[in-house]
Amino acid sequence: IMGQFVGCIKGIGAACTALDFPVVSGNVSLYNETQGEAILPTPAIGGVGVIADTANMATVALKAEGEALILIGDTVGHLGASLYLREVLGREDGAPPPVDLAAERRNGDFVRSLIEAKRVTTCHDLADGGLLVTVTEMVLAAAANGQTIGADIAVSCDGAAADAWLFGEDQARYLVAVPAHTAEALTDDATAAGISATIVGQSGGAALTLNGGDAISVAELASLHENWLPRYMAASGPASPDAN
Repeated sequence: IMGQFVGCIKGIGAACTALDFPVVSGNVSLYNETQGEAILPTPAIGGVGVIADTANMATVALKAEGEALILIGDTVGHLGASLYLREVLGREDGAPPPVDLAAERRNGDFVRSLIEAKRVTTCHDLADGGLLVTVTEMVLAAAANGQTIGADIAVSCDGAAADAWLFGEDQARYLVAVPAHTAEALTDDATAAGISATIVGQSGGAALTLNGGDAISVAELASLHENWLPRYMAASGPASPDAN
């Protein structure tokens, strides 16, 4: 466990150096367990970023119908140590995705330049769960703002390859939504910068849809997302007087 902590901290140091990331606080607790079982040794850090003009920023929520959804960054379909592997297949194995700090800096700077130029108002990083979870979070964020804006994702593969493409957790990736008429110019600029950019779908409708077929409504997604905890707490009921 101590060796894992050391490796984590070395990785954090390398990332902070490569990304010029200012750490303002942190915590490494050497003894963590819940109900007698150890949890993963995970250092936690806090950082601060500055937005010069908050009127010029991107948020996670989809903003409009008919916008192109563009995936920034390379997709291999890495499923090792992924949320999909754990929650869908019931396995916890494999190495996490490799991290290329130069690609992180390059892709992040490119996306930031798009935001600063007001070419992008919706942007979300791809993290746990990969592309499909990212799109879902963008749809749910719009729903939380009172807008029903679904999305249709075009999947060009099937079977295990489709699972890897939809749920792979490859790093240094972002999903942006832009007006459809600007999509080609953005992908051209990305190519010129040596960055992968692929149109993977569009916003619109009242459901999250794959290839215009398999779909789940925004209303159902929002209900599942918002009501799980209240249902869980209601089912748990009040603690018994003897419970400590």
